[in-house]
Amino acid sequence: MPVDIEVEDRIATVTLNRPEVMNAVDAQMRADLRRVWDRVRTDDDINVVIVTGAGERAFCTGSDLKATMPPPESAAALLFGTGEAGGTLEGFGTDKPIVCAINGHALGGGLELALACDIRIASDNARLGLTEARIGSVPGSGGMQRLPRTIGKSDAMLMLLTGEPVDAAEALRTGLVSRVVPRAELMRTAREIAARIAANGPLAVRAIKRTVLAGLDMPLEHALQVDKYVLGLLRDTEDRIEGRLAFKEKRAPVFKGR
Repeated sequence: MPVDIEVEDRIATVTLNRPEVMNAVDAQMRADLRRVWDRVRTDDDINVVIVTGAGERAFCTGSDLKATMPPPESAAALLFGTGEAGGTLEGFGTDKPIVCAINGHALGGGLELALACDIRIASDNARLGLTEARIGSVPGSGGMQRLPRTIGKSDAMLMLLTGEPVDAAEALRTGLVSRVVPRAELMRTAREIAARIAANGPLAVRAIKRTVLAGLDMPLEHALQVDKYVLGLLRDTEDRIEGRLAFKEKRAPVFKGR
């Protein structure tokens, strides 16, 4: 299958599985990803997601240019008609945290997928870039908006306009990734991060993600009011009470998502 998903201990590991073409995205992978994102949103056994790529060379190198020529339909027909215009990120939105483990190359749509994740860690052999300008195109799945919001205008413009990838060290310097680890330690590190998140109260974790993302587009004073509203919603939940009791009794909390 072009996309594999395994769920263990409330952590879903989603693996892009076309290593023979550096996990480039074709039509079948796009369809599989839509089904995977739908499961992530609706499966109560999933609290956290790890997204990675199969093989040693690449996380994802974007669209498979040999297998994905432009469709015959107009953009308007796809967007307002059949509803089939979506790419790898169609249906991606979820309040569940997503950790991206970037093994090797993350280029074009591959980096756009990584940018849509909440936490990015990279192997020390990673190369990351939005290379679309080199083939006369643009990053059409959020890269032009998410990259400058992530690393700032100047560094983003340098990457976007030259189309040149950066190495793992530069990605760490700009804040494009949070950590760089040896390739052999990448999935263990991602799993450790995901496990720490999964051990926390699921309602609190999802509330934090939704509130942070919403607040990025608000004036500070408005966002602070939203913080108070969200705290009020969580104040009397069973999980919040359980967390305080567990702290008092010096034991691990047992959260139920209620």
